[in-house]
Amino acid sequence: MEKMKKMSAVVTYAPGDNRYEEYPVPVLSEGEILLKVKGCGICAGDLKAYHGGIRVWGTSEEDRYIETPCIPGHEFYGEVVEICGDAGDIQLGDLICAEQVVPCGECHFCKNGKYWMCTRSAVFGFKTYANGGFAEYVKLPKTCLKHKLPKNFTKEQSVLVEPIACGMHALEQANIGHDDIVVISGLGAIGMSMCNIANLKLPKLVIGLELRDERAQMAKEYGADIVLNPASCNVSEEIMKLTNGLGCSVYVEASGSPRSAVQGLNVLCNHGRYVQMGVLSDLVSADWNTIGDGKELTIIGSHLSAKVYPAVIRGIEKGLIKTDGLISHCYKLADWKKAYETAERDPDAVKVMLEP
Repeated sequence: MEKMKKMSAVVTYAPGDNRYEEYPVPVLSEGEILLKVKGCGICAGDLKAYHGGIRVWGTSEEDRYIETPCIPGHEFYGEVVEICGDAGDIQLGDLICAEQVVPCGECHFCKNGKYWMCTRSAVFGFKTYANGGFAEYVKLPKTCLKHKLPKNFTKEQSVLVEPIACGMHALEQANIGHDDIVVISGLGAIGMSMCNIANLKLPKLVIGLELRDERAQMAKEYGADIVLNPASCNVSEEIMKLTNGLGCSVYVEASGSPRSAVQGLNVLCNHGRYVQMGVLSDLVSADWNTIGDGKELTIIGSHLSAKVYPAVIRGIEKGLIKTDGLISHCYKLADWKKAYETAERDPDAVKVMLEP
């Protein structure tokens, strides 16, 4: 690697200011690994960051999360091409994906095994010291969690491990049982996969909510029994009809829409469970009494993924977790602008990926 001083990368400098340019190849320290990136998915978070989303950019330097310049992309996988020191059982040539969080290993949560809640809260692609996968190479810090991928995994399967893991964690938070009626709001790649995984729990019913009619048939193939479009029907009324007026028992919010959040509180039955998985685009205004004095709801958050990567990899390998069609488009890294536009505007887009 001595001769490889520069690489091509998409670099974020400010809202709306991503540049495809030459960037230094990462230099490794003890325990670190260099991956030659094979592919990286575009997350809704990447798009929101590009457009200056307050969740990423904050309102001032004091509450800004992102540190620039940085290379976006946390849904990546690649081949190990360099190792510095001891990397455990990881060897040159291994195909690896890394969990999206780069835990510090020192805070209260890291020391108690809850690394995904690390107070340092570094996610690949949003920090200069944790550059992401929109590049030819990505450095894996010593403390990040690395997982070997089966040699027969396709590039699509490999890229999808991260988003599917986020969905699996959200469903674990919901604690789905056989008597549950589950609503999943937002059928992007993660929501689609959650229909699949929820269906494996054999609940009474899985209902998907999605504004794009193009995704309805695919969602049914992925395990949704019914798909409702909030733009063409009264979702609350339809769910009440389907549940004999009681409401659903689980509502997983994966769209990031404040309207969906309010809707979830309204359509849940007494003692229902609400899981917030999507990153909301704005503040939510709702009748909070619905939670306590009304229905005695359980409100649960879902942050990143938690110890589920091995299960996701096994599930894909066994054929239990589907991936066909979730990667709808693939672009070269140099065409990142077109890839972003496709992810945002193409009605047939589900998950768009980049490859060097």
